[in-house]
Amino acid sequence: MLSTSNLNPRLKIRNILGASIKMQQRNGAIEVAISFFKTPERVVSRLAIGALILFAFAAASGTWAQQPPPPAAQQAPAPAANPDDSGPVSNDGAIVLGKKKEEAPPPPAPAEEKTKNPNGEIYSLRVDVPIVNLDVNVLLDRTHDFVPGLKAGNFLVVEDGVEQEVQSVRVTKTPITAVMLLEFAANNWYFIQDMQNASVSFFRTMQPEDYIAVETYDMRSHILTDFTNNKDTIAQALSSLMMPTFSETNEFDALYETLDRLTRVDGRKYILLISDGRDTMSRITLDQMLAKIKATPNVTIFTISTGGFVREMSDARGGFGSRHMDYLQADNQMRTFASMTGGLSYKPIFQGELPDIFSQINESIRNQYVLTYKPTNPKNDGTYRKVKVYLVDNEGKPLKMQDEKGKPQKYSVITRDGYRAKLPVD
Repeated sequence: MLSTSNLNPRLKIRNILGASIKMQQRNGAIEVAISFFKTPERVVSRLAIGALILFAFAAASGTWAQQPPPPAAQQAPAPAANPDDSGPVSNDGAIVLGKKKEEAPPPPAPAEEKTKNPNGEIYSLRVDVPIVNLDVNVLLDRTHDFVPGLKAGNFLVVEDGVEQEVQSVRVTKTPITAVMLLEFAANNWYFIQDMQNASVSFFRTMQPEDYIAVETYDMRSHILTDFTNNKDTIAQALSSLMMPTFSETNEFDALYETLDRLTRVDGRKYILLISDGRDTMSRITLDQMLAKIKATPNVTIFTISTGGFVREMSDARGGFGSRHMDYLQADNQMRTFASMTGGLSYKPIFQGELPDIFSQINESIRNQYVLTYKPTNPKNDGTYRKVKVYLVDNEGKPLKMQDEKGKPQKYSVITRDGYRAKLPVD
């Protein structure tokens, strides 16, 4: 017989086929107790017992289907998982790792704003490194011959009292671009004749690749021909100088205008100034003229004074009076114009001197040294830098020259007395 000591007394008892059946629910499970009557005469087969058990389960399902579920308070709530807990959580002895938080990807870098040049133009940045190219002539005093064969170590360049390092030296022998600036005024026929002889002598030294312009002046300047290498055109311009009109000679104005025009011509330029050197009515002063010469690069001035023979004869007789001082001042100005630009100044007395003079000028122009150096003062401040050039030997002492017989030779180093530095806006 099955034990019925723990059965709930409220449960219904059913008697079926000589057996007592008790059913109850405990802890969510159904317990069934079956008791057989003590009747020896009844024999219960296994089939009957199975039928009784099936009947008991069927009855229990119908009985407890009507009973409400137990109250929620009796149910133990499961502990809620902490979503922020990143450590391990214990559950039935198993170790559970918290899910790692997914980090948000960093925001993309802002796109760089592109600035377009107006109108699609392309601009470039230029950095100017100061470089000085200095034209230097080295001529023997007696023969005025060019001295070849000098090296970079033979040149000592001093700028504003500071020694500079010469980086390169080269010898140039190139065609020339020159302006013949001629005084053509009604003052003295002998002066005009000297001017014509000198200009024709220079014309005869022209080379096929030389470009020459012819300009005259009295009260105003007059361009007879622009730059050309046509010797016939130049000859016609010179032959047209027959009858002067004005006696005034505005030399400063004419030279100033010529320098201004040459700034628009590329390369090395030369001015051959043939004049008596006097200025009578120029608007430009001497100081302005000297400032203009300093500010004009790549121009060398050669001067030839006219009327030398007449002046010598007049001085011997005590003539010219007050004009004597004017001519002395004029000669000094002509020498200054030439020396400031690295040129030469001549005052011939006789016409026979002219071929030798222009031979020297050609030797000086067509053969010269070009020195290149970086100044120790790199500022672009527009200041005027004084430059001096000396010749030295390997020991740094003044260079001595000798002829083939061992006799000492004097020489002259001819170059500009300085240059003007660039301005930041140049």
